[in-house]
Amino acid sequence: MSEGADSALSVAQLKDMMDVDVIDDKEFDIPQVDTPPTLESILNELEEEDAPFVLEDTCLLNTDNMDAHSCDTSSLASSDSGDPANLKRRKKTLDVNSSVHGSVLRHSLLKGISAQIVSAADKVDAGLPTAITVAGVIAVGTSHGLALVFDSNQALRLCLGSKSTGAEFGAVSALSINHDCTRLLCGFAKGQITMWDLANGKLLRTITDAHPPGTAILHVKFTDDPTMAVCNDSGGSVFELSFRRVMGMRSCDSRCLFSGSKGEVCCIEPLRTPPDFRDHPITQYSLLAMASLTKILVIGLKPTLKVWMTFPYSKSDPSSVPQLAWQFVPVQKIVNPILAFCKGDTVHFLLVKKEESGTIHVIKQKQLQLSCDLISLSWINSRTLVLVDSHEKLQVVDKPSQDVLEIMELEQVQLVYNSRHFKSLATGGNVSQALALVGEKACYQSVSSYGGQVIYLGTKSAHMMTLRSWRERIDCLLKQDSFVEALSLAWSFHEGTAKAVVGLCGDPVKRKGVVGDKMVETLLQFTEHALKKCPEQGKIQVMEQHFHDIVPILVDYCLLLQRPDLLFNQLYCRLLENVVAKGVFLEVLESYIVADRLGHLTTPIMRDLLAHYHGNGMMDSLERCIVHLDVTSLDIQQVVNVCWDNKLYDAMMYVFNSGMNDYITPLEKLFSVIGPPLREGRSLTDEEVIMGNKVLVYISCCLAGRAYPLGDIPEDLVTQVKNQVFDFLIRLHSESTEEEDVFPFIRTLLHFDTREFLNVLAMTFEDFKNDKQALEYQQRIVDILLQVMVDNPDFTPSQVGCLFTFLARQLAKPDNTLFVNRNLFDQVLEFLCSPVDDSRHTERQQVLLELLQVGGVVQFDEEGILTLAEKAKFFQVCEFLYEKKHLYDKIIDCYLNDPLRKEDIFSYVHNLLSMPGYSTEEKQAVRDKALQHIKELVCLDAQKSSDLVLLHFTEEVQSILSVLNEAQLQFNLLSCLLGPREGPCLAPVLTQDLTLHELLLELMCCFAPEQLLGFLQNCQQYRLQEAIQITDKYHHNEATAYLLEKKGDVHGAFNILLETLKKKLSVLTGDLTEGSPEEEPAHRDLEQALNTVIELCHRSSLGLNQQQTEGLWFPLLEAMMASQKNVTGASSKHTSEVLKEQTMKVLNSMSSFISLPAIIQRILQDPVYGKGKLVEIQGLILGMLDTFNYEQTLLETTTSLLNHDLHWSLAHLHSAVKRGLHPRQDSCIICLQQYKRKQDSSEEIIVFSCGHLYHLQCLQQKDCGLEQLPQNRHWNCYKCSSSQGGRTVPPSQPKRGRTASLAQTRVTSVHHEAESQRKFFVEATLNHHQEQSWDQLRTLYRGPSRLSILSELTQSSEKPGLLMSAQTGVDFQLKLSPPPLVEE
Repeated sequence: MSEGADSALSVAQLKDMMDVDVIDDKEFDIPQVDTPPTLESILNELEEEDAPFVLEDTCLLNTDNMDAHSCDTSSLASSDSGDPANLKRRKKTLDVNSSVHGSVLRHSLLKGISAQIVSAADKVDAGLPTAITVAGVIAVGTSHGLALVFDSNQALRLCLGSKSTGAEFGAVSALSINHDCTRLLCGFAKGQITMWDLANGKLLRTITDAHPPGTAILHVKFTDDPTMAVCNDSGGSVFELSFRRVMGMRSCDSRCLFSGSKGEVCCIEPLRTPPDFRDHPITQYSLLAMASLTKILVIGLKPTLKVWMTFPYSKSDPSSVPQLAWQFVPVQKIVNPILAFCKGDTVHFLLVKKEESGTIHVIKQKQLQLSCDLISLSWINSRTLVLVDSHEKLQVVDKPSQDVLEIMELEQVQLVYNSRHFKSLATGGNVSQALALVGEKACYQSVSSYGGQVIYLGTKSAHMMTLRSWRERIDCLLKQDSFVEALSLAWSFHEGTAKAVVGLCGDPVKRKGVVGDKMVETLLQFTEHALKKCPEQGKIQVMEQHFHDIVPILVDYCLLLQRPDLLFNQLYCRLLENVVAKGVFLEVLESYIVADRLGHLTTPIMRDLLAHYHGNGMMDSLERCIVHLDVTSLDIQQVVNVCWDNKLYDAMMYVFNSGMNDYITPLEKLFSVIGPPLREGRSLTDEEVIMGNKVLVYISCCLAGRAYPLGDIPEDLVTQVKNQVFDFLIRLHSESTEEEDVFPFIRTLLHFDTREFLNVLAMTFEDFKNDKQALEYQQRIVDILLQVMVDNPDFTPSQVGCLFTFLARQLAKPDNTLFVNRNLFDQVLEFLCSPVDDSRHTERQQVLLELLQVGGVVQFDEEGILTLAEKAKFFQVCEFLYEKKHLYDKIIDCYLNDPLRKEDIFSYVHNLLSMPGYSTEEKQAVRDKALQHIKELVCLDAQKSSDLVLLHFTEEVQSILSVLNEAQLQFNLLSCLLGPREGPCLAPVLTQDLTLHELLLELMCCFAPEQLLGFLQNCQQYRLQEAIQITDKYHHNEATAYLLEKKGDVHGAFNILLETLKKKLSVLTGDLTEGSPEEEPAHRDLEQALNTVIELCHRSSLGLNQQQTEGLWFPLLEAMMASQKNVTGASSKHTSEVLKEQTMKVLNSMSSFISLPAIIQRILQDPVYGKGKLVEIQGLILGMLDTFNYEQTLLETTTSLLNHDLHWSLAHLHSAVKRGLHPRQDSCIICLQQYKRKQDSSEEIIVFSCGHLYHLQCLQQKDCGLEQLPQNRHWNCYKCSSSQGGRTVPPSQPKRGRTASLAQTRVTSVHHEAESQRKFFVEATLNHHQEQSWDQLRTLYRGPSRLSILSELTQSSEKPGLLMSAQTGVDFQLKLSPPPLVEE
């Protein structure tokens, strides 16, 4: 194939790739430039070229001998031609082909080349294929050193080399063809390079000294300069090869570009410029990309060698293979190269451009993240990449969107790997382990891309991947009967959103036209297929579902293509053959009609639609469709008859309005239905109510200029329609032959819904401005309303009130032009305030109130209204009128007399007295009125009354109490006022008033004795003696005891509670029957009374001596034991058990305060136990001994824990004191001189725990001592104390753990001339953190001394109950935390 043909194909392909989609400019960080680029003329020429817009095939090869098929086959094991270790390849993974993009790649087996490879291996022992490259021709290298060259028809043109060459040089490891397909470079496994003339097959050069011997050639590649190439050997080095021809002698000069000693390069890729862009400014630099094991380098070979960019890899698998690929990409009509590179699962993109300054600018773009390890990376066009992962799965990726378009298995290719060459097995395997590890998955020489094709070399075959054209992608889906997916893909082509598009030009009009034709063809095929695949037998639901899945798709795409003719003529005619398909089609149309996507139907389809919907009872759906359709497509007479017969009133009105511009006939028809029942006084059916509501809405729309049920009336008809509707409403008679009252239509609407009809009129009247005719209609309608409704018993007060409210609103407008006789308002007022008619009292009051609020007061005499309202008990009306007259005190009477609003009086009084805007006289009148009715207010709600008193009447509390002459009312008010409250706090005047609290206390004794004790405990505003007298007067013993205890009379309180307990005991020991209802309450009362006495004894025993304590506990014990002698009745056994249990409780409680021998002695002296056997008191004795044992064990455990804790703390303090100190420097902090200034001087050095060192004399000068006695002086670090504020603490006020160091270090050095000896006197000190720890330790154990506690514990046998005393007295708590794990 000629160079010119190659060039034309490249240009067309690039243009095709540029015009498919609008490239996202944000993806490329390229600033806008004012100067047009140098390539603009070229690109403009390409755009203006009148080229065919369908490019069916971009292949450079003749595919007559190819087996083109979609590659969805199972995989075979691929192998490596050289390394046997690679014969076992990757595992299968799940196929995740996306159905959205269809089959993007065409996989073609190159049969001719594959057959020649197998034949050459068998017949001439050429060996297995090892490398492939493609340009205008295809060259395949073999393991025995031969190079087979094929033309575009897959015919073998040349067989270069021989078996002897293979024996000497080894296998072909790399191939490269120059840009004009005249030269072929072959690299070999043993390091040699040969150059061949492809025109005649002559060997031009054999290069043996271009790189160090003993290394294999991994890559050899031509650059754009035909006299320059680059090679990469297995030592990781890169060399530049310059070809020379002097006087007929061919030579080659070699220059090392990169040494493998700095990092082994395993992949190189020079920037090869397409023929159409040879003038691109980037070509003058001859860029070369190199990938080492750790980074990417981009260097320029011209004009001088220069490194333009380095880019390190992110972390990846050491066995991952680096990949490089250049591609020229157009952006905003500027073409620049992009370098794609990867190592592992991430593909990076670098945009390379030349700046005006002459430098190369590299811009990093958005990277592509995948979930697989890549072994091959190729561009197939400027927007699409083809990737191969380590599992031999090929992925087609769209770069701008980063979508994976297709995944294909490549295992059947049996891809050739270059592992032997990377390991340099032909030269002894002298390569690094890292390079050998990468070589395990290296297949650089098995993949070659050129002109929109990617060739893959297998062990016995060659395969070509090309992008399918857009037609071919659609046809692939159609062959699989995937019509839905095919249509979806075609629509993406139509809209320009598809990826990897081939064969469509960028002109949107042409593109849409071509794709639209294909979609029409597909829709027809889909329809035929749907009819053929319809199940002929089975349930009707299955057939309906079949067509429900298909018909909406047909309709959607016809409407998207704006081809309703295709839908209604061709597709519908085909669907008519199937009755089910026809019905589904007609039903599906509803959603599109209602959504206004389909507004016009052909007459046959409209006729079928009416018949189908009517025949299947789908009248609601039919009505929805009719009101959205163009009336020109309707048979108006047929539609009107159907609508009226089936009560489709919306559709009927729409047809009359839109089809005939008749807005009155629908009203006449509807009034003929709802009028008669309303005139006869019958209740309307639900259907008639719906019809009446439609009439109101229809009238409102007509008068407002809106069409019913949707849209607007044409502007030229708005006034005419409005006048027609008014004329209709004010007609004197209808066309009915029956007798009827005048103005039947207005009467009908008033009877149907007075308020809504008047609202419709009110909204209409809002638009009447400067329209004389409209104002005349307005006055006429008002006159008719008054004539119809006033003095008409058929209308309720509410309806009449609505009318006059409507009139009052209209009359209150500033631009009002209505005239209404005032006598009518007076007449209505007397009607509403009629005292003889108690029916609808609330309704009449609300009507009158609404009438007054909208301005009706102007029409009435206020005094007359007030008089009538008071007689009619319209309290809200009275309030409204009193408020206008500022008679706020009279409003209180309105609230009190109104049973529905009594509760609101408190808020009203509070708001009026609190809010500004009212005069002092008005507020005083309200205060006086509220005080006058205070008794009623307290009876209504005592809590709200107390809040009102607290906020506004604190000075009048005594007078209020005098008014409340009933004790119950006084208690209700005071309990809310002085008790616990969540509202406002008490005023000081009430808090300090003791008489009020004592009055409440006395009232509480009468009405709520259960609250008495809580009140005494929470409230302190009473006198003890008076309170005791009050509680004693009403015999509330528990409250009296509490007050006596509070007074200090413990024995008096005890005696009262003891007497109460004895009464409870006497009730319990009486003649109670076991299981009787009185037994359980008696037990609870006894337990409660006993607990109260025990709590009193507990509280009091702490402050009494031993004799006084026994005077409390022993009478209680005697009372409990004495009661057991008096147990009688049927439940004596159960009662005795209860009493013994309660006695044990007393014994356990008193054991903390009275010694055990004294308790036992008193028990034995009791007649109940003293004269009995030991068995009878065994339970009491054993219980006491168990308690004693428990307390003794607790004491021993506590002592052990305290001793261990104390020992651990002291041991840590001791180790801190003994710890050595290390000075931070050897100079004094104050004088900054070394501590040893003179050899013959004797001076003292002081080192602190913070590491600071001082001379003694320097500290004395700074006065850092803490005590004045020289022999007992303690020192403080000068620098640390300065940083803490620079102040020292006087000796009289030592700061614990802070100023005086707990341990200090003092170093004294004495120098003698004869002997150089030093004596060290060491004192320890604590640093800042140690001082903090010591303070925390002291805080933790703050309280009585531990030694004093232990000494008290040892004397527990002499002082029983000491443990309880110690705990209670000093708030002692056991700290039972475990000791630290490490002890020093």
